[in-house]
Amino acid sequence: MTERKVTAILENLETVQEFVTGELEKAGFNQKQIMQVDLAVEEIFCNIVNYAYHPEHGDALIRCEIKKENQDRVVIEFVDEGIPYNPLERQDPDVTLALEDREIGGLGIFLTRKLMDSMEYRHENGKNILIISKIKEEDHEGSVCGI
Repeated sequence: MTERKVTAILENLETVQEFVTGELEKAGFNQKQIMQVDLAVEEIFCNIVNYAYHPEHGDALIRCEIKKENQDRVVIEFVDEGIPYNPLERQDPDVTLALEDREIGGLGIFLTRKLMDSMEYRHENGKNILIISKIKEEDHEGSVCGI
């Protein structure tokens, strides 16, 4: 397992994304999956930046592990010592409503849940721990745009 500890500020988003992307590339994940994970990482890290320590700043620890099982799987863990918050308790937005009729917020976590294969949260020893994972897909030759 590799890890990076950064100050939870937007200026460090690129550092976090490069760290995770590098691990996915080394493990042979395809571009479609790297983009999906990158979007989820962005959403989660930005939530830590914007809400965990507000208005102050604190640290975020990001751990990344490629688990070799019957299928390779990336497991990414986000740890912060900010305000306890379980994003999985938030009700999914009603995406059938018109934009002007929807409540603000919640769409990023909803999208993250859809993009990732699993997502779990726990609060332990004063720390928020959010874990996401994605199973590596085998590349399909002849597919159009990764579909």
